[in-house]
Amino acid sequence: MGITAQQVKELREKTNAGMMQCKKALQEAGGDLEKAVGLLRKSGIALAEKKMGRVASEGVIASYIHPGSKLGVLCEVNCETDFVANTEVFKNFVKDITMQVAASNPKWLRREEVPHDDIDREKEVIRAKVTNKPDHIVDKIAEGKLNTYYSEICLLEQPVI
Repeated sequence: MGITAQQVKELREKTNAGMMQCKKALQEAGGDLEKAVGLLRKSGIALAEKKMGRVASEGVIASYIHPGSKLGVLCEVNCETDFVANTEVFKNFVKDITMQVAASNPKWLRREEVPHDDIDREKEVIRAKVTNKPDHIVDKIAEGKLNTYYSEICLLEQPVI
């Protein structure tokens, strides 16, 4: 059974995978689109696991000193190749991260890094503010307030300034 260009196009639109990867996955799946999506996902996971061991030894260091010299940020962002590190897009990305850190002062990069003691303390504060509500409502309110808390203290959760 031959794979048509339309099938490859449809799979590409669905997965954003490369044309040759899509064609190979469709051939392997016997033309079954859903099976091909599964094959691409599996190969993507395998590829990601393979890349996890790579060293990001290239990158850019950017600094920002606020007028009046009372606030300064030094930020290092690494990548795998000097080709990427030398692009204007990457340099602007690092500059934007530095400005974000200066403007919002995050304590943590991601929510998984926040100590459990801090989370427990924040939950206690939230629960103390919410009274006369059923437990399941308090839990939903606490979840929403915790998400807001994460967006204030975790860089990857913050809206871009």
